[in-house]
This record gives sequence, structure tokens and C-alpha cells, in this order.
Amino acid sequence: MSPLSDSVVAALRSAGCVFAEDEAELILSTARTPDEVTTMVDRRVSGLPLEHVLGWAGFHGLRIFVEPGVFVPRRRTEFLVDQAVARARGASLVVDLCCGSGAVGAALAAALGGPELHAADIDPAAVRCARRNVAPFGGHVHQGDLFEALPDTLRGRVDVLTANVPYVPTREVGLLPPEARDHEPLVALDGGADGLDVLRRVTAEAPRWLAPGGCLLVETSERQAPTAVEAFAHGGLTATLAVSDELYANVVIGTRSRAA
Repeated sequence: MSPLSDSVVAALRSAGCVFAEDEAELILSTARTPDEVTTMVDRRVSGLPLEHVLGWAGFHGLRIFVEPGVFVPRRRTEFLVDQAVARARGASLVVDLCCGSGAVGAALAAALGGPELHAADIDPAAVRCARRNVAPFGGHVHQGDLFEALPDTLRGRVDVLTANVPYVPTREVGLLPPEARDHEPLVALDGGADGLDVLRRVTAEAPRWLAPGGCLLVETSERQAPTAVEAFAHGGLTATLAVSDELYANVVIGTRSRAA
């Protein structure tokens, strides 16, 4: 390693970064000047998430633009994308609710060969990032609260609906790592008393937006999964649970009847 690389690794390690060498490599490959390296290291040492320091996050083979204050896409959510792709061959209309940076929508558009894509989020900063990330796929991003943000012309036509809803119970938000708790929007984390408030709202209205045979996919926790499956069924969807032990990911998939 070069002296600069050595100093970056040392600074990151002293700040408690477990993967200091990997983070140093990413910072050094992203920064354009030594001064920018110093600035990025200082921001990371101060506790800013690495993705906010870099300005991007790797997700499902894509480089997703993120800015400070925007929810960082998690690797486990790639499992949700994989589950959606497996059920969506030939899909012509995809909607990504609670889109954050637009990572899920962009990944689906890339994997499915360019379906019509709409995404929505209530947070203006997230909408700004999402527009940048879905632009290469001709995607449309809307600001607003869940389905209220979407054009009414999409009702009954959506083949794949993903909603990476907040699902941390309110009382547990304070237990999250500081990178999430201090630097990501509360609206993207806090799912209410049991963590499922937003999920219930989505499942209650989703059948009116899905095409016959269309599916809704939502990430949740292992502990919440049985209650989440019940919420899907209560909304009139046929629900199944997909689990990745490797990624600690749980995705509930609800399908609207083709006869509906």
C-alpha cells in the first residue's frame, strides 16, 4: 500500500471502522484529489455513513447515487429485487413505493429490460435522488404519501409493486446503529408501534392498483413476518413468504387473483 493508503486505513481503523481496508479502497478510488481524500476521510471518521461519504452505494450491480439524509439501500434488499424479477418476466408496468433513492426501481428496470417504471416517496431529498437514479431507465418519480403520489391512470394496471416500507418499531429506533439513527430520515425507519403501520396501509390499498395476477413485495423482519402475511391475506392477496438466511432477509409476496 502507498503512504496515503496506509494513512487512510489507519484513520478509519482508529475511528472503529471494521472494514477499514475495504473502505479505504473505495474512498481512494472515488476521490479525485488528495484534498478530497482528506475531506472524505474526515466525514467518515465523524460518523457519516460510507455511502453518504462516497455519494453512491453499490446495489444489485448498479451504482446508486445517494446524498446525505437519504436512506442507504441495504444489501439484503437485493433479495426483494431477485424475488420480484423471478415473478415479473414480461411485466410492462412496475411501481416502487417508499422508493428512497430509487434503488429497487432502478434494479428492476435494469433486470427486466425497461418496463414502464414509476416510483414514489414522501421525502423530497429521496425523490431528488430517485429521479437521478431512474432517469437512465426512463422512470418517473412522484412525491407524496404512498399511493396518493401515483397517477390515477395506473390503477389496476401494475404488474409488480414493491414497497420497501419502514418496519422498525418506534421504541427500537433508538437502538439502531448511529449511522442509521443519526443520518437517515426517521420516516424511512419508523414503522409505528409494532413496525407494521405502513405495511398495513400498503396491503389494504394494493389490490386496487395491481393488475390481475400482479404481485406486491414487501421486506419485513423474521419476527414480524407472520403478522405481515396475515395483513396481506386480510387485504385480499394470496401471500407467501420468501426467506434468505444468508442475507437475513424476509420478503412477503402477495398476488392478486387473475379472476379479480
